[in-house]
Amino acid sequence: MRRPRTELLFALALSAPLSVLPASATETNSVEVLSFDAAVSQALQRNPNTIVAAEEIKRARALVEQTRSASLPTLTANGSYTRLDNDRVLDKTVIAGANTIAANLTLAIPLIAPARWGQWAHARDNVDLARLSAAEVKRQLAVTVGRTYLSLIAERRVIEATERAVVNARAHANYAHQRFTGGWGTRVDEIRAAQELSTDEAQLEALYAQLVRLQESLGVLLGSDHAVTAADDVVLPTPPPPASAIDDARNLRADVRLSRLRVDTAHHLVRDNWLDYLPSLVGSFQPFYQNPPTLTIPETGWQAQLALTIPLYDGGLRYGLAHERAALESEARAAVAGTVRQAESEVRASQEELRRAAAALTAARDASKQAAEALTLSNLAYQNGASTNIEVIDAERRARDAETTSAVAEDAARQAQLDLLVASGRFPQ
Repeated sequence: MRRPRTELLFALALSAPLSVLPASATETNSVEVLSFDAAVSQALQRNPNTIVAAEEIKRARALVEQTRSASLPTLTANGSYTRLDNDRVLDKTVIAGANTIAANLTLAIPLIAPARWGQWAHARDNVDLARLSAAEVKRQLAVTVGRTYLSLIAERRVIEATERAVVNARAHANYAHQRFTGGWGTRVDEIRAAQELSTDEAQLEALYAQLVRLQESLGVLLGSDHAVTAADDVVLPTPPPPASAIDDARNLRADVRLSRLRVDTAHHLVRDNWLDYLPSLVGSFQPFYQNPPTLTIPETGWQAQLALTIPLYDGGLRYGLAHERAALESEARAAVAGTVRQAESEVRASQEELRRAAAALTAARDASKQAAEALTLSNLAYQNGASTNIEVIDAERRARDAETTSAVAEDAARQAQLDLLVASGRFPQ
């Protein structure tokens, strides 16, 4: 028996106030909202990993200063006071006073120091390595921030879909209750509708908790003391065309450039092995003062010296260093080949992933629209007595799942676009 139209309208009016979203559905005011570009920029400035990477550059420069000092002149001042029990006298001449004060300045100048000069040059190479290592740290951080940011947007889309499912389930539960109390429905229908509402509410609470966790994670990545959330939407840069994406990956990616620089640095060490076999020449000049003077040392004077050092035998140390440097160069060349191969593979995979994700997003959006229409028709059929609430509950679940799938597909498309930008070296800029 069909329910009169006036009673249907009355039941729908009763259910209308229940469509208002709960207060917990909105994000709290204490959460900072940042745009995508602002979030990445703040992370690159305030994240501890980037700060450490910047300090490592300073440390590499400090090591250059330390290494360079061995190739530059040094000037030292020395002074001494000596107390003897008595003057030392030879043929009535004092050869060592009981109280002796001596002072001198020593200037040492490395005139020929090939090994030290090579170490200085290699230390400068390490500064370049530190710079590119910092760039790679920033790249990895930006990727993590970008993916977390996009996940936040997707999480909110899923929450919105689940909130709508809760609204629909609450309206249906209210309608089933009205039918039962009015003598038109069954207790089974009421319990089924209430169970579906409870299930949707439980899922919504779990999604809220996950949203907070993502917000806190983004805040930590950005170096903030509070949670940070994403803006309503984000527009990513256009990915490069397939023809140039692989070339961009070879030339723009920080990890590829870092691997190549490691090869160059290792090669410089091998190239400069011969410096370890060259002699070194150090000149020194020393003015001095001594009171009282002695037979061999006047009160004032100076002395100059040239010291030539020729390494003849060191127990095989230089051969061992040469073999170690050659092995390190071979390792670096193997590593750069693997890094380039991995970068090219990521570009190809990301291009295919983006194409598939775009097609999946179109299909998911169509499915969501169709599921929403099916839910509307199921509600009308149930209200007119043409079906049971099992069909309505099934339609509600399918609509919720389809809208969730659409949100997930939208996130997958964004993530695929970001992956292609990262793989080609276009992100971060």
